[in-house]
Order: sequence, then C-alpha cells, then structure tokens
Amino acid sequence: MKKITIKDIATEAKVSISTVSFVINDKGEKMGISAGVIKKVQEVAEKLNYRPSMIATSLRTGKTRSIGLIVEDISNQFFAELARVIEDEAKNIDYRVFYCSTGDDDERSAELIHSLLQANVDGFIITPTQNLEDKIDLLLKLKKPVVLVDRYFPGQRVSHVVMDNYEAANSATKFLLNKGRKHIAVVNNKSEMIQMKLREDGYRDALKEEAIYNEALVLHMDYHSSEETRIAEIMSFFKKNPKIDAVLFLANYMGLAGLQAFRVMGISIPKDISVISFDDHDSFKLHTPTITVIAQPIEDIAIKSIQLLMSQMTDMKTFDVEKSLKKGKLIVRESV
Repeated sequence: MKKITIKDIATEAKVSISTVSFVINDKGEKMGISAGVIKKVQEVAEKLNYRPSMIATSLRTGKTRSIGLIVEDISNQFFAELARVIEDEAKNIDYRVFYCSTGDDDERSAELIHSLLQANVDGFIITPTQNLEDKIDLLLKLKKPVVLVDRYFPGQRVSHVVMDNYEAANSATKFLLNKGRKHIAVVNNKSEMIQMKLREDGYRDALKEEAIYNEALVLHMDYHSSEETRIAEIMSFFKKNPKIDAVLFLANYMGLAGLQAFRVMGISIPKDISVISFDDHDSFKLHTPTITVIAQPIEDIAIKSIQLLMSQMTDMKTFDVEKSLKKGKLIVRESV
C-alpha cells in the first residue's frame, strides 16, 4: 500500500503543498488560510488516511509524543498491568509508549535508556535496577522528564510513585499475629532495593513490637536464580524450620515458587501454614485455597506517574520533585 504524502493531499484538495503543510501543522489560521480551505484539507487528509511521519514531526517540534517505559519484567503480571494502564492513560493524551524490560540487569537498563534517548522520547517512566542511579542522574542532567515507579533511590531528587511498602508489610504481619500466628517467616530477595528493604523492615518491626522477631525465619534468595532453584531453597528452608506457622512472600514470583514447594512437601495451606504474598497474580485467585495478597494500587500508581510526567513535560522549570506514596490493599482470601 502506497504511503500517502502531503503532495497527494494537495493534488486531491487542489491547493498548494505549503497550504497542506500549514493546515496539518495547526498553523492554518495563523497563516491566514480560510476556514473553508482548512476544513477541506482536513477532510481530504482523513479520507486518504494520512499519517504524519513521526520523524518529520519530531524534527519540526522537537517532540515525538512518546514516552519510554522501562520496567523490570513485562512478563510479570504486576508490570504487565502497570504498562497496560500507563499505555491507556498515555493514549488519552495522545502519547505512545515504548516499553522494554530490564530483567533487573543494570547493563541492559543503561543500554535501554541510551536507545530511548536516541529515539528522542519526551519523557521516561522507569522501574530502576539496583545500580541505575547514575543513569537517572544523567537524565536529570539532560533535563529529561523522568518519574520512577515501584522503587527509587533515597538520596536522589527525582519524582517517584510507589506503594507504601513499609505500611503494607507491617499491617500484613500484624494481621497474621492477630490470627494467632507466632512463627512468621519472610521470603525476600538479596537485592538492596528500597522497596524490598522497606517490606522487610515493616515485617521485622511488627514482630519486634511483640518481642518475637527471629532472624532464623528470614530467607534471602538470589533474584536471578531459576524457579527450580527457588523451589529447592524454599523447601530446604522450611524443612530446617518446621515450627513456621505463617509466611510472607515479598514478591509474587517468590510466592508462586513457595506454593509449588509446599505442594511437593505436602504442607497444607492454611492448616499447616498461613500464606500472604505481595502483588496479586491470577494464579493466586485460582489456587486452592485462594491466596491472600497485598495488592499494589496499580491504577493509582500509573495515573499518578503519567500526571507527574506530564507536569514535567509541560514545564520543566517550575515543577517540584514529588514523592507519592500509595496505600496497598490487603485482599483477604482463604490462605490465612
């Protein structure tokens, strides 16, 4: 199919190429073109399905009407949902989203930032990896609008939208304590990322308040290990600590590995052990019994991050760095 050009529109509308160019770039009125001619050009452009070249538009305006969204893993349901809502919100303001996954790999993240810079995106929404602080500093130095989601670097002056991870883990642990659980384990990864630290802090403080915190009930797993390895690690950890009567998984992929481990071990939920996981997942709703979760307020996070990005994209000079905390939601199901 032949690509429609400005020339085709000019021929069909019987006007000059420059007239079409002015109309398409919203400069018709300013250039003194009559309302009738403007309407005619717009109708012909629509009839011929004219799509302006993004490169040409961006060369002219310096804007590509696009956002770079960098998340940890687009196949993880949390990030997939986040991307979907961000895309919907962006579509409402006529922006397109380029999204990519880092696989929690610093080098890959840095490459993706450079690629998106070359693609001249107007702003960035990023779930940063552990050592990405320098690259985000670079974006700030280049005066690029940037908002971090799900996690941030405590010392960095950059807008971010995250769940109140401390409060969520703290209230989930207290919920287990109120159900009479005494030996509550936590499964975390080894990353030093702020959201994972805050989740573990919330858990620890809730138990310390009751003077029953036990470091032996904390399992740290390598983020990059395979699911088989995770399942094996969880099994050996629970065999070593047979008194555990409840567990808090700090991310859904750990929770999913945990459920498989318990099935192999013949541990019955919630009779033998109560289970809560961060980040809802379809498998948790389908599991027998259904699994209690701390659901992230995905919609709130996505909408707020687009709003913050837009305020920067409209006016990079006067915007304030905003740190937005959204409350998580404990969805009680059958596993406690």
